[in-house]
Amino acid sequence: MVSKRKIRKIIIISWSVNHMFCMYFLYLFLLCTSLLCCIAKDSMTVSSLISDTQGDTIVSSGERFELGFFTPNGSSDSRRYVGIWYYGSNPKTVVWVANRDNPLSDTHGVFAMAEDGNLKVLDGSGKTYWSTSLERSSSMYRTAKLMDTGNLIVSNQEQGNHSVRILWQSFENPTDTFLPGMKMNENLVLASWKSYDDPATGNFTFQQDEEGMNHFVIWKRSMRYWKSGIAGKFIRSDEMPSSFLYLLSNFSSTTIHNDSVPYLTSSLYNDTRLVMSFWGQIQYLMWDTEKVWSLIWADPRDSCSVYNACGNFGSCKSENGLVCKCLPGFKPSSPENWNGGDYSAGCSRKSGICGNGAVSDIFLSLKMMKVGNPDSQFNAKSEMECKIECLNNCQCQAYLYEEVEITRRGGSSSSTCWIWSQDVSNLQEEYDSGRNLQVRVAVSDIESTSRNCETCGTNIIPYPLSTGPNCGDLTYYSFQCNISTGQVSFEAPAGTYQVTSIDPDTRKFVIQAKNADDCRNKNFLQLNQSSPFHLINRCNADPANFSSDFSFKAGDEVEISWDPPLEPPCSSSTDCKDWPHSTCNASQEGKKRCLCTTNSKWDSLTLNCTQEVDYSRQTGARGKMTLALIIAVTFISVAVLALLSSTFIYTYLWRRRRVKGQGSREILHKNSALYLYDSERKVKNLIESGRFKGDDTEGFDVPFFELESILVATDYFSNANKLGQGGFGPVYKGKLPGGQEIAVKRLSSCSGQGLEEFKNEVLLIAKLQHRNLVRLLGYCVEGDEKMLVYEYMANKSLDSFIFDRRLCMLLNWDMRFNIILGIARGLLYLHQDSRLRIIHRDLKTSNILLGEDMNPKISDFGLARIFGGNETAANTSRVVGTYGYMAPEYALDGLFSVKSDVFSFGVVVIEIISGKRNTGFFQPERSLSLLGYAWHSWKEEKALDLLDQTLCQSCNKDEYLKCVNVGLLCVQEDPSDRPTMSQVVFMLGSETATIPAPKQPAFIVRRCPSRSSRASSSSKPETFSNNELTITLEDGR
Repeated sequence: MVSKRKIRKIIIISWSVNHMFCMYFLYLFLLCTSLLCCIAKDSMTVSSLISDTQGDTIVSSGERFELGFFTPNGSSDSRRYVGIWYYGSNPKTVVWVANRDNPLSDTHGVFAMAEDGNLKVLDGSGKTYWSTSLERSSSMYRTAKLMDTGNLIVSNQEQGNHSVRILWQSFENPTDTFLPGMKMNENLVLASWKSYDDPATGNFTFQQDEEGMNHFVIWKRSMRYWKSGIAGKFIRSDEMPSSFLYLLSNFSSTTIHNDSVPYLTSSLYNDTRLVMSFWGQIQYLMWDTEKVWSLIWADPRDSCSVYNACGNFGSCKSENGLVCKCLPGFKPSSPENWNGGDYSAGCSRKSGICGNGAVSDIFLSLKMMKVGNPDSQFNAKSEMECKIECLNNCQCQAYLYEEVEITRRGGSSSSTCWIWSQDVSNLQEEYDSGRNLQVRVAVSDIESTSRNCETCGTNIIPYPLSTGPNCGDLTYYSFQCNISTGQVSFEAPAGTYQVTSIDPDTRKFVIQAKNADDCRNKNFLQLNQSSPFHLINRCNADPANFSSDFSFKAGDEVEISWDPPLEPPCSSSTDCKDWPHSTCNASQEGKKRCLCTTNSKWDSLTLNCTQEVDYSRQTGARGKMTLALIIAVTFISVAVLALLSSTFIYTYLWRRRRVKGQGSREILHKNSALYLYDSERKVKNLIESGRFKGDDTEGFDVPFFELESILVATDYFSNANKLGQGGFGPVYKGKLPGGQEIAVKRLSSCSGQGLEEFKNEVLLIAKLQHRNLVRLLGYCVEGDEKMLVYEYMANKSLDSFIFDRRLCMLLNWDMRFNIILGIARGLLYLHQDSRLRIIHRDLKTSNILLGEDMNPKISDFGLARIFGGNETAANTSRVVGTYGYMAPEYALDGLFSVKSDVFSFGVVVIEIISGKRNTGFFQPERSLSLLGYAWHSWKEEKALDLLDQTLCQSCNKDEYLKCVNVGLLCVQEDPSDRPTMSQVVFMLGSETATIPAPKQPAFIVRRCPSRSSRASSSSKPETFSNNELTITLEDGR
């Protein structure tokens, strides 16, 4: 029998055990709850993690920012990154990326505070893809917290007290975005993304300049790309918005207020950010009342804002078609690069200076110039003292004299002489706050004759052109020099026009015709028949000669030539000293001219008298020797010619016998094209086959790529390098051994593009060279493989931007308008300015590729057709193209012409400005297509309803309405009503052009969209096959 004492003991032990278990489970519950709360809110502790598989994120306490895993908007692959974005933004507006250069390939990653106290991005196997790289710590007090400022902070609570020490923060390790609360110092660098869907480190970086606070610089790789200003007292920098500087200084610096940008109160700064864009622009953005990010300020804003855009001694003017030119007396340092649009090498002197001091050198007087910082300065009493100081110093390249106003206190005055002993850089014409610069040149490089007019700013006035009655030839006295601006103008009966360039070698000059209503009118300029000037290119100075880096302003540039001059006018023999073998005599027209002497003849090209040789006076031994020499040379030449002819005939007969011997093997191939695939020579034979007539094969000179080199470049066509898939086959990205990136278009055996299209594309692009056409680098044919190698376009295709909710915001109005102009210029070149007349037949937004600077380039010439000079239209039974872009006469009747491309261009314009697809748009109230909606909006004077809403802040209303008008003109039903591309370029580029009202376009009403209607490409479906339809490539090349 159990005693009471034992029972009591058992009860006590049982109660103790139960109480202990209850306390343990309560502690475990509280611990788990605290960990869950930690992850669910805004912080992470040691051993806590965020799982990509579970979709975990942390959100700042005020719900302003969120951290987690993401795939970049617009990306077609499975790359995963850890980043911070604005909470609730859709699509995500990412402000920071952890593993930007090392993405995960799947969704099994985790973001964790590891046991060593570091934040890490890990894959499913535990491999580290990114880390904060702090010293190892086992402290349980280390935490990571996402703040409402967007800053991710790793801190440690010191043992024994309550102080917190910050160990690492994302604000000191940014990617491409600067947020309020950050502070720009010498250690902070913003690095752009590689492209809009690739957060990897790009080409551009923004940081504080070494010259100090409030001076900033953008680097393009290792080259200085943009500079915010110039230190020192010489000239104030391009003024940046005070609110921009205030934000960069973390609200602590005193800046000069700029009224052009509104001042922001402190609370509004919370909704601003700075972004280093992947195309090289530093952008200042603000979240506005319309709940969109508005661009407040950006730089570089034009081609001349780029640092030293035209190189040393090169002058920049963004209003000109060709923005860069060498100063008079200078020539391109690298002519090949200069002609190709790369001006970085700048210009160098034609002749050296300081040969005979003041005798050999003069100074160019350049007005209203922006110029880089001088090398030295001193107080000078007069400009003459400044000039003499420069002439006495052989290192002096230029000087600038500036008089300072009398001071109030002492009543004294002082003037400064600025000296450039190094090459002069960063030159820009007609700069608002520019100075009058004197650049030293050799007199022989400027004044070829005493009759030459003085230079006018950056323009040499070559003989016989005249800017006054005392220089040049008065027959050519049609020019004026504005001595205050250094600009030259051309006077014509119809008005006065600014001259942008003069080329004495080709006897041509270019004027700006902005005030002309229609410069293609035959009466434009109204030049007299007796005038020595002739219009040679109306409203379209050749864009093929202009740089791809800088925009060509087509539609307002006119090229004019001048006739070679007669002998120079004179009043006495002294006036003829610059023309040897001439004397001052009366000419047949009655005027005194420097007429050539006996045995001399006037050469109007070299502007000199050239002596004629009289062989009848060469007698005696010398004449006999000459005759003997002529006979000997003739005999030898005949012998060599006979030997070469024999060799040629032998080689021809040998090749003919060899070809006959191969005949039996060729008969075995019913399709000879397959046999011709084996080598570059055979591909050329294929292109020269009977299916191409005329001179189609002349000048065919495209590099041939070996298959092995393409396999290596594309990593054997790995999926990681695949850019997209179309009906023709896949497109791959590759890299050549020299580092050049390429895009390889690989035509599959079941491709929609056959042998003829392949030949067509190689042939056409080989003959086309224009900044708005994609460049073919080469081709490869081996076995069944047919491949085309293009330049790689980093920003892919236009449709991937304008039809994407996030990416469309990257294209503001100026960019879209420049893209429209670029496409128009490319089509104009195809239709009119290239050596062949070409109709593209498949123009659409997916065939417009965007370069690094958003320059548009037309691609895919597989369906293009070559026209003769007199042809205007053709008919085909094989209708090919893309639904939504084909003109009605082509889709229904197979009739195509240059006006078919004009129709497609009109559709592209309306898609660009509306941000909507023509093939996917449907308005149920009126059963309208996109073209119908645009037409009714225009007729009801509600054209702004068509505007892409992301353009509300940046849109230029006049340019927008012009684009709507021109777009509707292009899609009119009757081809004869549509404008030509030359008229389109003029209407878009001119501020004074009269644009007619459009008529009703084609295809304005459509049935309710269905699967069948989307698949159809015409009202005559029997003329189509799947192989004949071009497929939109969503990814770029």
